[in-house]
Amino acid sequence: MASILDEYEDSQITRNLAQQNRMSAANIIGITHSGFVNVRLEEEKPIFNKQRIDFSPPEKINHFVVCNNQLCMSLGKDALLRIDLGKPDQPNQIELGRKDDSKVHKLFLDPTGSHLVISLTTNECVYLNRNTQKVRSLSRWRGHLIESVGWNKLLGTETNTGPILVGTSQGIIFEAEISASEGTLFNTNPDQYFRQVHSLEEDGNPAPVCCLEVERGVESKYYIIATTRKRLFQFVGRLVEGTEQQGLSSVFAQNQDLLPSFQEFPVNMGYSEIAFYTSKLRSCPKSFAWMMGNGVLYGQLDYVRPDSLLSDVQVWEYTPDIDFNLNKPISIVLTQFHFLLLLPDRVKAICTLNGQVVYEDVFPDKFGTLKKMIKDPVGGLVWLYTEKAVFRYHIQKESRDVWQMYMNMNKFDLAKEYCRDRPECIDMVLAKEAEHCFHNKRYLESAKCYALTQNYFEEIALKFIEAKQEEALKEFLLKKLNNLKSTEKTQITLLVTWLTELYLNRLGQLELDNAKIAFFQETREEFRNFLGNTRFKECFFNNRSTIYDLLASHGNVEDMVYFSVIMQDYERVISHYCQHDDYSAALEVLSKHCDEKLFYKFSPVLMQHIPKEVVDAWIQMGNRLDPKKLIPALVNYSQIGSTQQTETIRYMEFCVYQLNVKEEAIHNYLLSLYAKSKPDSLLWYLEQAGTHASEIHYDLKYALRLCAEHGNLQACVLVYKIMELYEEAVDLALQVDVDLAKSCADLPEDDEELRKKLWLKIARHVVQEEKDVKKAMNCLSSCNLLKIEDILPFFPDFVTIDHFKEAIIISLDEYNQHIEELKHEMEEATESAKRIREDIQEMRNKYGVVESQEKCATCDFPLLNRPFYLFLCGHMFHHDCLFQEVIPHLSALKQSKLEELQKKLTGTTQTTKSRHRPKEDDTVSLGKGQGSREQLKSDIDDIIASECAYCGELMIKSIDKPFIDPEKFEEEMSSWL
Repeated sequence: MASILDEYEDSQITRNLAQQNRMSAANIIGITHSGFVNVRLEEEKPIFNKQRIDFSPPEKINHFVVCNNQLCMSLGKDALLRIDLGKPDQPNQIELGRKDDSKVHKLFLDPTGSHLVISLTTNECVYLNRNTQKVRSLSRWRGHLIESVGWNKLLGTETNTGPILVGTSQGIIFEAEISASEGTLFNTNPDQYFRQVHSLEEDGNPAPVCCLEVERGVESKYYIIATTRKRLFQFVGRLVEGTEQQGLSSVFAQNQDLLPSFQEFPVNMGYSEIAFYTSKLRSCPKSFAWMMGNGVLYGQLDYVRPDSLLSDVQVWEYTPDIDFNLNKPISIVLTQFHFLLLLPDRVKAICTLNGQVVYEDVFPDKFGTLKKMIKDPVGGLVWLYTEKAVFRYHIQKESRDVWQMYMNMNKFDLAKEYCRDRPECIDMVLAKEAEHCFHNKRYLESAKCYALTQNYFEEIALKFIEAKQEEALKEFLLKKLNNLKSTEKTQITLLVTWLTELYLNRLGQLELDNAKIAFFQETREEFRNFLGNTRFKECFFNNRSTIYDLLASHGNVEDMVYFSVIMQDYERVISHYCQHDDYSAALEVLSKHCDEKLFYKFSPVLMQHIPKEVVDAWIQMGNRLDPKKLIPALVNYSQIGSTQQTETIRYMEFCVYQLNVKEEAIHNYLLSLYAKSKPDSLLWYLEQAGTHASEIHYDLKYALRLCAEHGNLQACVLVYKIMELYEEAVDLALQVDVDLAKSCADLPEDDEELRKKLWLKIARHVVQEEKDVKKAMNCLSSCNLLKIEDILPFFPDFVTIDHFKEAIIISLDEYNQHIEELKHEMEEATESAKRIREDIQEMRNKYGVVESQEKCATCDFPLLNRPFYLFLCGHMFHHDCLFQEVIPHLSALKQSKLEELQKKLTGTTQTTKSRHRPKEDDTVSLGKGQGSREQLKSDIDDIIASECAYCGELMIKSIDKPFIDPEKFEEEMSSWL
């Protein structure tokens, strides 16, 4: 880390000199400190763009209103002009039809643009609907000079206004309703009702109601704002859900007990006007601007506050150039960030954020005095007029410079919101916010902001280092790291290494302070989450040796183990545990990650200390481990002492009996363990391992030597039996048990001579060694190959015949019985020969009759056309048909013999068909050839016609053969498709 900062300091002087040379060029092209190029490619259009309407009124314009793209103006004394701005080429002029001296005092147009109320100077009112051409009188309104109308935005429709409020010049507020229908027989007027609901005063005298506004808040709460020349009243009340159609009088009734809430200002210029800003159509206004005597009262509308609707109220005083005697403000319009004041000769736009005049538009005298300014809440256009002309303002990108104002006011969240699509501006805001937080010692917030900017990384890092704010520096580096792309590997490596060092320094400081244990644990958890971040896993893996060195230099063993686990460097983890004699933890890591190579490497060490647990882990791994590779660990463990072999035997038994391992080395090792420690299990293992050499998996010679070394004779006998060394087995078994020897003597079932020899050995042993005549007689009864005369030579001379009397009698009886059986067999054979001779004699005289219409049993063609065979069963076959039927069922030997006979027969046939007359000696040879030819035919008949193809053994033997040859099955099946 120190080397990086040293390099930075060394390069700082060089860079400062270069910056001085580049400064003039940077000012020209607009390169900012953040690295963004802020060049405006074209001149931006002004926010307020004025346009004069191509309209020349036939008479002077007296009054003008516009709403929902519906424009109405009063011309001269008695004319009214209506224009649908969607169809500006179709104006509609209507005559009011007034014959007295009445003039239009004010025009009021509802938000839908459908209802127009015309207040006359003669204290009368008339009504005009957008869909009609007829002006209708509002008789109930007669006698009042109407100054303001509060429209009902919620219930108003194109045919009915709903309950509305009407303010008069005498300070009286009426509630009324206007319907565009033709009315009934008894009521033809459009006004449904007209009743007083409240009155306003100033200084004890009635004051004209300059403006009225009706808004609905949450939970059916209604707000009514009414203004006089220097007072602003608020009425708040709740209407029961569903009773809105009944009127707003109850809102005023709820405020009768208390004085109405109002604000008063001392200066009075004879009138006032209030404007509202609504962001969306049919939504509640968000802010207001009230033009009154000593300035503009600006604020927000908060519909949640219970006491007052107005919030964040402030007064913007008029600029010194506004003189009430010469150029009093006439009208006001409020936009999102500006309010526009209309003066007799100009329009001023004042920013609501800082109160500065951002736009001023002076009108020439030729158009006359400016009379009124109106904003269409639907189209968003601002209209103003004189007696001779109409103008319109387009407001474009009003918020484009607002971010800078919010930034200068330290309202950084709002500043970022209004420049979210301009990255160079966002960078400036973030830099300013970061600098502001740094000066206010909110270092963590400053670090988060700095990380999002494009400012020089080294400069910011040094800033926090000089302030000794490691936590803020760490936060900055973390944020910077998260913003890097995966391709910026060098930067990622640098930041990851630096952050690791910072974390380790911090952990080292906290570990020494017992009072900060909780913070230490929190920091460690954060550090481990950083190490385990999958996004930087590749970087950690490629630089793991550096991270290991850092962890080791700080002596942070626990986190080094944790990092090793994350990197899947389990060998390092297990080695660490083994070096610290924590073998259980090492085995736990082994068992958890199941790496076979690590099992093979560390099992010899672990078996010396926790053999039972290690064997349990091996068994848990099952066939994923190769038992042969674990034998070194088992041998090393077994050499510790003879009493320590239990676990080795347990694992070997698991491999043999559970995993069915067939490796010879495993079985041999288990045999050696059994021979040394469990001789009883040795015999059981040999018995169940198999009785034939092909079935067993151990080395027979090794097993024989092992059993002999440990004196296990019975096991040796068993091995001899498997090796088919029956003589050795019997000789060794006689040293153990005669019955065991008897079981060995009966094993060579196919070799009677060997069996007899073995039984003679047993008999000699019984007679000579045990001298037990009774057992010797039992040997005779156990083996039918031994006779009394075979064992008599083994007895001593002094033995009397009485001991063999019974055996001799039995032997003689058996001889007599055998002679009788032979006589009986000879008689049966003589009788059978006699019957065969009779059958042969009878067959010589047997014949069969073949009719002319008989057919071959195979091809179903007439039989007499070709040479044929006739069988006793009645089946008849052509010579060639019988050949084709029989040959497939013959054995390979008979088929080859048949081919050989056919070749010889063909050769003799060609000799007999010679064209020349045979000579004398040829006649002799022809006679010999004729005889051999008949013999060949006879031999062929013996093979082909020895039996009927349909009734003989050939048909019986073919019963289990498939109808279609398996080799030709696929071909046959495809032919059917």
